[in-house]
Amino acid sequence: MIHLIVGNTGSGKTTYANELKRRINGLVFSIDVWNNVLFMPDKKETDGLDWFLERIERSERVMLDLIHQLEASKTDAILDLGLAKIGHREKFRKFAEMNNYEIKLHFLDVPKAKRLERVMIRNQEKGATFEFEVTKENFDFMETWFENPTKNELKDAFIISE
Repeated sequence: MIHLIVGNTGSGKTTYANELKRRINGLVFSIDVWNNVLFMPDKKETDGLDWFLERIERSERVMLDLIHQLEASKTDAILDLGLAKIGHREKFRKFAEMNNYEIKLHFLDVPKAKRLERVMIRNQEKGATFEFEVTKENFDFMETWFENPTKNELKDAFIISE
């Protein structure tokens, strides 16, 4: 099964994905870890959103191949990839449908004020889920970038509200 972990910045996606991994036979793909390890050391100050999106797309091509292997071994894929856009989530739904894999959306519906507070605390504490600092500017950008799941997406989804 493929689990899509969806929520805006600071909603607790990585924490939730790791908790889900402990409850099921699953492997977490966290895009923040991939970005931090594979790409951030090479990032120039002039590299912007398109630079990141290109690298995320390349990473996801590898992930899709790994998901085939996980499915063959009866291991769930837990995708902590941001999945901020409807089209991005649709990409994985189509992949699952094309390959006859089960898919489940988990939506972390957390109020903006609580998410911002978490981000600022995470920036200070640099705890277990810290990969890089999220500035207030980055947080505000994600508020405009993120597309809430549609009613159709939420059908049969797990909705986690705080």
